[in-house]
Amino acid sequence: MSLNEVVVAIDAGTTGVRAFAVDASSTPRGWAYQEFTQHFPQPGWVEHDANEIWTAVQATLAALLRKLPDTTVAAIGITNQRETVVAWDRSTGRPLHRAIVWQDRRTAARCDELAPEIDSVRSKTGLVLDPYFSGSKMEWLLRTTDIGANRNLALGTIDDWILWNLTGEHATDPSNASRTMLYDIVARGWDDALCALFGVPQRALPDVRPSSGRFGLVREGPLAGTPVSAILGDQQAALFGQAGLVPGMAKNTYGTGSFVLMNVGPTCPPPSEGLLTTVAWDLGRHGFAYALEGAVFVTGAAIQWLRDGLQIISEAAEIGPLAETITDTEGVYVVPAFTGLGSPWWDPYARGTIVGLTRGVGRAHLARAVVESIAYQVRDVVDRMVAVSGTPLAELRVDGGASVMELLLRLQADQLGVAVSRPVIAETTALGAAYAAGLAEGVWNSTDEVAAAWREDVRVPPTGTREAADHAYKGWLRAIERSQHWA
Repeated sequence: MSLNEVVVAIDAGTTGVRAFAVDASSTPRGWAYQEFTQHFPQPGWVEHDANEIWTAVQATLAALLRKLPDTTVAAIGITNQRETVVAWDRSTGRPLHRAIVWQDRRTAARCDELAPEIDSVRSKTGLVLDPYFSGSKMEWLLRTTDIGANRNLALGTIDDWILWNLTGEHATDPSNASRTMLYDIVARGWDDALCALFGVPQRALPDVRPSSGRFGLVREGPLAGTPVSAILGDQQAALFGQAGLVPGMAKNTYGTGSFVLMNVGPTCPPPSEGLLTTVAWDLGRHGFAYALEGAVFVTGAAIQWLRDGLQIISEAAEIGPLAETITDTEGVYVVPAFTGLGSPWWDPYARGTIVGLTRGVGRAHLARAVVESIAYQVRDVVDRMVAVSGTPLAELRVDGGASVMELLLRLQADQLGVAVSRPVIAETTALGAAYAAGLAEGVWNSTDEVAAAWREDVRVPPTGTREAADHAYKGWLRAIERSQHWA
């Protein structure tokens, strides 16, 4: 790749789209970002306008290209919020319903009905029967709307929707397919019995292709002819961007939710209580890997709630300084179970809870309690992961928007009792998708080159005592009990 060439990643997250460019030396060359609307039609329901997401993709790509005159794009990688479902008509390109977002809980009762099938579902998919995943969302669309009568029906996740608009290809990769509850992660294919269980026609599902490899060429616009050469779910992409390429390496992404992933190598492990087993990536000749995952539904979204719902901050960056105006929440805990609880609790009926309120509690207490809740929820997952794997955590590599908050990193290190390390390039989700695309097109020749490019920016060791950390965490577990089984 020449000096004026870059690889571009399209990072379609839960609240916005980012376009990111990196060159062959792993140096970021530019980025653009655009938010899109969150729709909450009923309590526990979360939807997106798929057309608005595609518009945001177009806008961010155009803005990025304006920042990179006289630069050519060698390849495009796509990374995305994973379990969100889009239904569209392949003849018109028109979405047939708003996208149902991974946070959506409308199928909780249906998942309860399917409880007798849990062993079969778990053994094939590595997942739990929870409305988080795509299968029950697709079933809801097929049962409650008329989309099933459409002979041109396409059902897919956000990566597939973007790929289809770019190239006309209806395809995904194993990291996303493994989040649908319709894909057998051992046999590595759509499963007839699971599709029948949810009433999902396989003809409507995308082809599943390796995560790193050419998916198609952009059909039109300034990037026409550019290969789209990678698709990775956002959390798997972040693990890849964090160079978590060796079994036992782990990362956490502080995004809308928080997601801890540990690389467990090419052999699928048995189901683990409280955790998910997922495909990390299929890199073709560069290797295949599985991961253990702990999914926390609401962390960064709780900061947005303080900003947009309670309006106690005007922008997200204010939360750290506000929280640091006090040194103790004085017993206040916020459990941000706005859409239920994910790992390791898996309770779709939990709801947000604030406990420990007294007359002296103010804005700073709530801000600090929200920051602490992020650290506690990650500890919930890591404690279970260590127990299951039998391997103590040596360090935790972190990324995502909230990783810039020094207070959070200190709290996280104290709760885990290990150092927390943030890389120089914090946008590891986009970086991972770019690396996967570049591997497919020969920009990088091996995963060793990817690992060698990782650079540490900040390393925060634990400074508090274990006694103090465990005492605070004990209060958190009491607060969790009060949030569970509420709805």
